[in-house]
Amino acid sequence: MPTSFDLTDKTILITGAGRGIGRALAIGASRAGARIAALDIDADLLDGLADEGAITPYAVDVADRAAFEAAAADFARQAGRIDAVVNNAMLIRYEPIDRLSEETLERMLAIGIKGAVWGAQALIRHRDSDRGGSLINLTSPVGERGFAGTAAYAMVKAALAALTRTLAVELGPQGIRVNAVAPGSIPTPGAVAITPREEYERRAAAIPLRRIGGEDDCTSAMLYLLSDAAGFITGETLHVDGGIAIKG
Repeated sequence: MPTSFDLTDKTILITGAGRGIGRALAIGASRAGARIAALDIDADLLDGLADEGAITPYAVDVADRAAFEAAAADFARQAGRIDAVVNNAMLIRYEPIDRLSEETLERMLAIGIKGAVWGAQALIRHRDSDRGGSLINLTSPVGERGFAGTAAYAMVKAALAALTRTLAVELGPQGIRVNAVAPGSIPTPGAVAITPREEYERRAAAIPLRRIGGEDDCTSAMLYLLSDAAGFITGETLHVDGGIAIKG
């Protein structure tokens, strides 16, 4: 289990919460005292989440603005407000630029970028102005360095990093903190589906800490940023990557 921070009485909306990092965060934040809205396009992946704590599942395509807003409004009615949003949903596709289809590109941009904008709007619309708020975007070292075959994914993650910096300045006067978490090599179900586990073993040898990260590593970092312990931190990107980003 990840190290926990007190999230008692906080209400948090998490996208891409059906599996991987999003699911681990939903469970971890719930156990830390938060009430959670877990959004995922796949209703089957949301099965059982409600049994893990105060988690309300919503089968939602986050690229669909109306559907996103309907889920956020319903959760805000039940919980009284939304204190934080974590933009985690992402379609992962790696392929050479000459094979990148318009359909794949549009879908990745819609989920990764549009979904993050709808998440920010939901927080602004449904927060309690007296309580501030917290927004976390999931970025990646891939958006900061050059990796062949990752053009679309890198574009989305780089855009989210820019969005994080911009919104930290724009929303700071409203008491809303905006930060990013950039996981490194984390063998989530979505990542393993397109990257052999043997590749993760190879990567581990290049990481300064000499190991691959886990979902709990990312959860601990986000629980911190969501908590009052990070109350004076905004506009930052927290790399959860064992040091690979600074190694270069």
